[in-house]
Amino acid sequence: MLLSDLAGKEIINLYDGAKLGLVGDADLAISVTGNIEAIIFSSRGGFSGFWGGTGERERGALVIPWQAVKKVGSEVIIVDLNNKSERQTKYSI
Repeated sequence: MLLSDLAGKEIINLYDGAKLGLVGDADLAISVTGNIEAIIFSSRGGFSGFWGGTGERERGALVIPWQAVKKVGSEVIIVDLNNKSERQTKYSI
């Protein structure tokens, strides 16, 4: 699969059905071997797909480990994030 094949896909959380955003709006953490390690949404640019329901912004970035990706379909990518503790913020952006 080419990186350009991922660009227009929406990311959906299997756990709660939440729309997390588009891959085209995210950064990808890529290893030196060329493997995708994570999909990273930062708070810059006004993205609001992963903000809390009370209107308060989460700090840092939403990092979806590639291991959480369950299925890459023709229009969406399904990820399984059971809770916010699985959403990492270890990557610097």
